[in-house]
Amino acid sequence: MQADTQRIALVAGANGMVGTALVRTLVDSGDYTRVIALTRRPLALESPRLVNRILRFAALENEMQGLACHDAYCCLGTTLREAGSPAAFRAVDHDLILSFARGAQAAGAQCLVVVSAAGADSSSRNFYLRVKGETEAALEVLRLRALHLMQPGLLLGERRHWRLGESLARYSLPLLNPLLLGRFERYRAISARVVAAAMCAAARTGRLGVMRHTYASLQSLARSDRPASRV
Repeated sequence: MQADTQRIALVAGANGMVGTALVRTLVDSGDYTRVIALTRRPLALESPRLVNRILRFAALENEMQGLACHDAYCCLGTTLREAGSPAAFRAVDHDLILSFARGAQAAGAQCLVVVSAAGADSSSRNFYLRVKGETEAALEVLRLRALHLMQPGLLLGERRHWRLGESLARYSLPLLNPLLLGRFERYRAISARVVAAAMCAAARTGRLGVMRHTYASLQSLARSDRPASRV
């Protein structure tokens, strides 16, 4: 994909671990002449290609009016602990993601790439995975030309908030990756940078329809991610 004077990417959730890596990847890729990052807080990254818009996410869809883009990337998400309640978690991982998706569609997005989770299933007994699955199903209803649902396992990388349980898992789970085979492979720990590279590559494929990417597919996409130009 070669950059042209019109190509624009729209990113939500750029303050998070995957989002930060994704914005850097998109800016460096040469695929877009402009990357619009929608955030609650200013980004530390600066680039002639990057436009950082600080929005009120409580009114995200309205705040996105007037924007235009070709591809949209969503890294929005939280945890039950950070959200504080199941209702607050759902407000972010379901409602806010859908608001962004509708806003991106109205802005002209032909391709939407969204970070979901391994095991996402609307019929799951696990609340977290059930909400993720319900969000995926709701996104499909929008009928975008291309919808890439990225389903990573535990994300590896530097987090803003240190948590003992997650820190221990980050060091131990990569050692268990080789033991997770067959249908369990999707739960392997994976670097946020790999997921970011896979997101960029997924949009570049030009494939249409709904696609779900688990561990093997994410790794394959990330390996294929070769910036078309650096201008």
